[in-house]
Amino acid sequence: MTTAALLRTLPDGTPIPALGLGTWRMGERADQREAETLAVRDALRLGYRLIDTAEMYGEGGAETMLGTALQQAFAAGEARREDLTVVSKVYPHHASTQGVIDACERSLRRLKLESIDLYLLHWRGEFPLAQTLDGFATLQARGLIRHWGVSNFDVDDMEELAALPGGSHCAANQVYYSLSARGIEFDLLPWQARRRLPLMAYSPIDQGALSGHAAVLAIAQRLGVSAAQVALAWVLRQPEVIAIPKAVRSAHLRDNLAATQLQLGAADLSLLDAAFPPPRRKRSLAMI
Repeated sequence: MTTAALLRTLPDGTPIPALGLGTWRMGERADQREAETLAVRDALRLGYRLIDTAEMYGEGGAETMLGTALQQAFAAGEARREDLTVVSKVYPHHASTQGVIDACERSLRRLKLESIDLYLLHWRGEFPLAQTLDGFATLQARGLIRHWGVSNFDVDDMEELAALPGGSHCAANQVYYSLSARGIEFDLLPWQARRRLPLMAYSPIDQGALSGHAAVLAIAQRLGVSAAQVALAWVLRQPEVIAIPKAVRSAHLRDNLAATQLQLGAADLSLLDAAFPPPRRKRSLAMI
């Protein structure tokens, strides 16, 4: 089984896997670097083809770890660069026009890559969005990034972005979305769905917390799967949503991958709605 079985589409028609590997909290400790590198390679061997990282993670440590893992995987024939979607993010305080360019070049050196497939503004900061977009456009013109997007943007942010010159070229928005954080279903997710703009869900299993919830466990036991798989399948039921859970253990990597094939029935969804009610009003964008 590979993630090729479940794909999403960027606005320009480029296919992107619906499930990826997140690297938040990786690259922070030298004594875990080897295990994390091996986990990335294990993921690639299993069929993962989307990996998400950021310059913030471990202050470049996650990108450095990922760069080492990718080079080892390429050399061993475990993956090909042209088959991968590598996502990274720029700090808001680096998001001036020149700052974006400089930050991307640093990320590329750490990643040991010639280009980043999807480069995101991690969250809004002090610099006007127009400056950030100018930086993204320059990076695209130089071939250093293929697509750009944003992260932690709510509807008002997305509307402001869309109104700017070049703002319609945004390829994705990455936000916190899980059973216990459903606020975006009221407005942001429908807004993006109408524009066929993918939403990338970070922490879709609530960093493992949902695995202990009674309603999730009940469904998992009945279906003969893990609670984490139920929580992940619930997020992936949305046709515009991409999920990027972090996993290091091989068993968790396999379970997450298998969740792309798990279909939840109407009774399951009703039970989850009762346990985690959908929003009936506007809520502030959840962030971790």
